[in-house]
Amino acid sequence: MASYQFSTSKDIYLEIDGKRLASVQSYTAKTTRESRYVEAFGSAEPVGTAGGRVRHVIQLSRIALTGSGQDVDLFGLEEFNLVIVKPDRKVIYCGCRWSSIEEDARLTDTVVESAVLMSARRIEVK
Repeated sequence: MASYQFSTSKDIYLEIDGKRLASVQSYTAKTTRESRYVEAFGSAEPVGTAGGRVRHVIQLSRIALTGSGQDVDLFGLEEFNLVIVKPDRKVIYCGCRWSSIEEDARLTDTVVESAVLMSARRIEVK
Protein backbone atom coordinates (compact mmCIF):
# COMPACT_ATOMS: atom_id res chain seq x y z
CA MET A 1 0.00 0.00 0.00
CA ALA A 2 1.43 3.37 -1.02
CA SER A 3 1.74 6.10 1.58
CA TYR A 4 1.14 9.74 0.79
CA GLN A 5 2.71 12.71 2.51
CA PHE A 6 0.55 15.77 2.79
CA SER A 7 2.44 19.02 2.44
CA THR A 8 2.25 20.98 5.67
CA SER A 9 3.97 24.10 6.91
CA LYS A 10 6.92 23.39 9.16
CA ASP A 11 7.90 26.99 9.67
CA ILE A 12 6.13 30.30 8.98
CA TYR A 13 7.83 33.63 9.56
CA LEU A 14 8.16 37.27 8.53
CA GLU A 15 11.50 38.58 7.27
CA ILE A 16 13.23 41.69 5.99
CA ASP A 17 16.61 41.46 4.23
CA GLY A 18 16.91 37.78 5.19
CA LYS A 19 16.46 38.48 8.93
CA ARG A 20 13.60 36.80 10.79
CA LEU A 21 11.42 39.33 12.55
CA ALA A 22 8.48 37.28 13.72
CA SER A 23 7.12 33.76 13.89
CA VAL A 24 3.58 33.00 12.77
CA GLN A 25 1.52 30.10 14.07
CA SER A 26 -0.86 29.76 11.12
CA TYR A 27 -1.97 31.39 7.90
CA THR A 28 -4.72 31.38 5.31
CA ALA A 29 -3.82 32.54 1.81
CA LYS A 30 -6.22 33.54 -0.94
CA THR A 31 -5.09 34.33 -4.47
CA THR A 32 -7.50 35.83 -6.96
CA ARG A 33 -7.16 36.80 -10.60
CA GLU A 34 -9.21 39.37 -12.44
CA SER A 35 -10.54 37.72 -15.59
CA ARG A 36 -12.77 38.87 -18.38
CA TYR A 37 -14.44 37.41 -21.41
CA VAL A 38 -13.11 38.06 -24.92
CA GLU A 39 -16.01 38.56 -27.26
CA ALA A 40 -16.16 38.68 -31.02
CA PHE A 41 -18.55 40.91 -32.88
CA GLY A 42 -21.65 38.93 -33.85
CA SER A 43 -20.80 35.89 -31.70
CA ALA A 44 -23.41 34.71 -29.22
CA GLU A 45 -20.77 33.28 -26.88
CA PRO A 46 -17.35 34.48 -25.78
CA VAL A 47 -14.43 33.29 -27.88
CA GLY A 48 -12.16 33.03 -24.84
CA THR A 49 -11.05 34.59 -21.62
CA ALA A 50 -8.23 36.96 -20.72
CA GLY A 51 -6.41 36.99 -17.41
CA GLY A 52 -5.76 40.14 -15.47
CA ARG A 53 -4.13 41.15 -12.22
CA VAL A 54 -3.29 38.55 -9.60
CA ARG A 55 -3.86 39.49 -5.95
CA HIS A 56 -2.56 37.69 -2.87
CA VAL A 57 -4.26 38.27 0.49
CA ILE A 58 -2.92 36.36 3.50
CA GLN A 59 -4.40 36.17 6.97
CA LEU A 60 -1.90 35.46 9.77
CA SER A 61 -2.69 34.19 13.26
CA ARG A 62 -0.59 34.46 16.41
CA ILE A 63 2.32 36.64 15.36
CA ALA A 64 5.23 36.70 17.81
CA LEU A 65 8.26 38.96 17.42
CA THR A 66 11.53 37.03 17.66
CA GLY A 67 15.24 37.80 18.07
CA SER A 68 16.12 40.76 15.84
CA GLY A 69 12.42 41.61 15.52
CA GLN A 70 12.03 42.58 19.18
CA ASP A 71 12.76 46.23 18.36
CA VAL A 72 10.40 46.31 15.37
CA ASP A 73 7.03 48.04 15.37
CA LEU A 74 4.64 45.71 13.50
CA PHE A 75 2.42 48.67 12.64
CA GLY A 76 5.30 50.40 10.86
CA LEU A 77 6.46 47.46 8.72
CA GLU A 78 6.48 47.88 4.94
CA GLU A 79 7.96 45.80 2.11
CA PHE A 80 8.58 42.60 4.06
CA ASN A 81 8.34 38.92 3.10
CA LEU A 82 6.24 36.08 4.46
CA VAL A 83 8.12 32.77 4.24
CA ILE A 84 6.33 29.42 4.50
CA VAL A 85 8.64 26.41 4.68
CA LYS A 86 7.06 23.20 3.42
CA PRO A 87 8.72 19.74 3.30
CA ASP A 88 9.49 19.98 -0.42
CA ARG A 89 9.72 23.75 -1.07
CA LYS A 90 9.56 27.28 0.28
CA VAL A 91 6.71 29.62 -0.59
CA ILE A 92 7.63 33.29 -0.34
CA TYR A 93 5.14 36.13 -0.51
CA CYS A 94 7.22 39.20 -1.42
CA GLY A 95 6.58 42.91 -1.13
CA CYS A 96 4.04 42.53 1.67
CA ARG A 97 2.16 45.36 3.36
CA TRP A 98 -0.35 45.26 6.20
CA SER A 99 -4.02 45.66 5.41
CA SER A 100 -5.10 45.25 9.05
CA ILE A 101 -3.68 44.19 12.41
CA GLU A 102 -5.71 43.02 15.42
CA GLU A 103 -4.61 42.61 19.01
CA ASP A 104 -6.46 40.43 21.48
CA ALA A 105 -5.60 40.30 25.16
CA ARG A 106 -7.25 39.58 28.46
CA LEU A 107 -6.03 40.55 31.89
CA THR A 108 -2.76 38.70 32.69
CA ASP A 109 -2.71 36.99 29.24
CA THR A 110 -0.16 37.55 26.53
CA VAL A 111 -1.17 39.73 23.59
CA VAL A 112 -2.13 37.73 20.53
CA GLU A 113 -1.72 39.58 17.26
CA SER A 114 -3.29 38.60 13.98
CA ALA A 115 -3.06 40.39 10.68
CA VAL A 116 -4.22 40.53 7.11
CA LEU A 117 -1.57 41.41 4.57
CA MET A 118 -1.35 41.94 0.84
CA SER A 119 1.53 40.65 -1.24
CA ALA A 120 2.89 41.95 -4.54
CA ARG A 121 3.99 38.49 -5.73
CA ARG A 122 4.33 34.84 -4.77
CA ILE A 123 7.33 32.66 -5.61
CA GLU A 124 8.23 29.04 -4.88
CA VAL A 125 11.79 27.85 -4.26
CA LYS A 126 12.77 24.18 -4.14
